[in-house]
Amino acid sequence: MIELRSLRAGYRSGEVVRGVSLRFEPGRVTVLCGPNGCGKSTLLKAALGMAERSGGEVYIDGGELGTLSRGEIARRAAYMPQDRPVPSISVRRMALHGRFPYLGWPRRYSKMDYAAAERALELAGALDIADAPLPELSGGQRQRAYLAMALAQETANILMDEPTAFLDIAHQLAVMDTARRLAGEGRAVVLVLHDLCLALRRADALALMDEGRLIALGAPDEVFKSGALDRVFGVSIRRAATDEGWQYYYV
Repeated sequence: MIELRSLRAGYRSGEVVRGVSLRFEPGRVTVLCGPNGCGKSTLLKAALGMAERSGGEVYIDGGELGTLSRGEIARRAAYMPQDRPVPSISVRRMALHGRFPYLGWPRRYSKMDYAAAERALELAGALDIADAPLPELSGGQRQRAYLAMALAQETANILMDEPTAFLDIAHQLAVMDTARRLAGEGRAVVLVLHDLCLALRRADALALMDEGRLIALGAPDEVFKSGALDRVFGVSIRRAATDEGWQYYYV
């Protein structure tokens, strides 16, 4: 579990996250949503010590962030960033990079590391491109490669910033299926998503942010009924009952 207590964070240009208290709980898929620039990505980075805190506390599996080494953080929480480099290596090698927190120096992979990478490739739907060089892949294929790297860390917490970007509809749904499977294993799963309809259908909890603050938090149905999504995004979100449950749409 990751717990944020009155978290404040930002950059030299100013504070971006303003007093957010939030828990990412085991066995649940939590989706962070909100307009561009509202602080979602900064919040994830601050939760892992990658953005400067100006106040508040962060606990990862009971350990206060400031007392944990980089290696300890990486063994407790995996992070898939929004912006990533494209090195000239294969997808399988990229997945193996997720094992770095468990390796000494010089880095020597064990059978356990190779097995973890293969499991991650399969879970990310990337086995078919495992031997392909990253620079030769489409944006969606690269997205699956980086998802595999995050999954290979095999942590109790996994934070993903826009993991469905560049993916077609089938692979977007596959990512959500993977998130739900990970939560079913007892992990705390956190996603930043811009697709509100997808988040409303598949998340356990929605955390709505605006201007660096937490505006609403709760089950998707509760947040939808509050009208907060309409107010923050300036759109009208409606839903219709179907045989497969509520389907959400914009009007």
